[in-house]
Amino acid sequence: MHNTDTIVAMATPSGGAIGMLRLSGPEAISIVSRIFQMVSSKGNLLEKQGYTLHYGTLHALNGEEIDDVMVSVYHTPHSYTGEDCIEITCHGSAYIMQKALHACIDAGARQANPGEYTQRAYLNGKMDLSQAEAVADLISASNKATHQLALSQLKGHFSNELSLLREQLLKITSLLELELDFSDHEELEFADRSELKELAETIDKRITTLAHSFETGNALKNGIPVAIIGKTNVGKSTLLNQLLHEEKAIVSDIDGTTRDVIEDTMIIHGATFRIIDTAGIRATQDKIEQIGIERAYQKLNEAQIVLWLLDSVPSVEEMTDIAHHVQDKKVIVLRNKIDLGHHDSPIPYSSLDFQPYAELPISSKQGIGIHDLEETIYASADIPEINENSIGVTNARHYEALTRAHDSLSRVITGLSLNLSGDLLAEDLRICLEQLAEITGGQITPNEVLGNIFKHFCIGK
Repeated sequence: MHNTDTIVAMATPSGGAIGMLRLSGPEAISIVSRIFQMVSSKGNLLEKQGYTLHYGTLHALNGEEIDDVMVSVYHTPHSYTGEDCIEITCHGSAYIMQKALHACIDAGARQANPGEYTQRAYLNGKMDLSQAEAVADLISASNKATHQLALSQLKGHFSNELSLLREQLLKITSLLELELDFSDHEELEFADRSELKELAETIDKRITTLAHSFETGNALKNGIPVAIIGKTNVGKSTLLNQLLHEEKAIVSDIDGTTRDVIEDTMIIHGATFRIIDTAGIRATQDKIEQIGIERAYQKLNEAQIVLWLLDSVPSVEEMTDIAHHVQDKKVIVLRNKIDLGHHDSPIPYSSLDFQPYAELPISSKQGIGIHDLEETIYASADIPEINENSIGVTNARHYEALTRAHDSLSRVITGLSLNLSGDLLAEDLRICLEQLAEITGGQITPNEVLGNIFKHFCIGK
């Protein structure tokens, strides 16, 4: 991919002590050489080697001095985009950076479109599509876990995993293609069907594991939802304020103060949790409050973790209602207002098919037990240990492609068990390969399959 135009844009926002502009394209170096005068350096910018840094003065085309700057030179293909690149570091005032930007445009550059640098990096083979998407995830990472996953993807660990799966699938495809090509030689057997089935099942297991990681990865990316539920006036809004360390919700002794969903995020041990305060659950004739209670049930169903706040032993009706909505969720029962001594009686969980993840005594008003609650919330999330080498799916597009790949490979496994014709199996294998290739932005060609045949097998020797 060769672009004929040269683009320029601010690489950092204006307003800081230091700012940077980046140019990329065939004329990047010559454009900057027209408006940059080196200090204490012989020669022209066009003659300078890549990975070098030069000090000088930036001018507009009319000769007006803009700023003293540092200019970094990168030659193709050894740059972020794979093209000739220049980075201009100047003072970060909005005025200086705008003047520098306009000087570059006047000298022949074009204002870059959003994401165009990373798009060029992808088109020039500097990264695949999943790595390009990781750039945006890395920039928007709001906690340690999502930062590590994005960094791992940017380094190509996810792409490498898909590449290994792809090679194994190509092996199966090649054997089936050979079987079809030499179908008139019944005495030749290129692969044992049981061995192919075993290999396909191994590949499918890994694809399924990657797809299942999306639930955790997506939750870490968007925040693990934690719903606070309970009757009116049990201290839900006070608890929300304690967890967020700010007065986010209005606190009142009047029943039904919270009528809508209030939510915000908090970070525990590098993971983001989305804390949701809901309307108190009770029978009411107030239409607005009824809408709030309906939304409370909706958020309860969406939550991964539930904080059930109590200030007394709940009735059987309340327990039955809660148990109906918390199937497959981690429920942490909070015995609130312990400073008032309200919790001498145990809760009869055995009367229902319902057992909480944990039960904790707290005082949301006094802040008692909040640290233990935070630790319990984190433990209940079952977050796997994540580092820069971890592989996890956080992108819905990747998840959908993996799911489709699994469906195709499942048909292959079934077909191998039923000893179906190789041409039917090969078609589903191609679909599976295409779905994996879609994630990284590549494609599977007939020549690649043919090349794999000659790479691994010796025909007619």
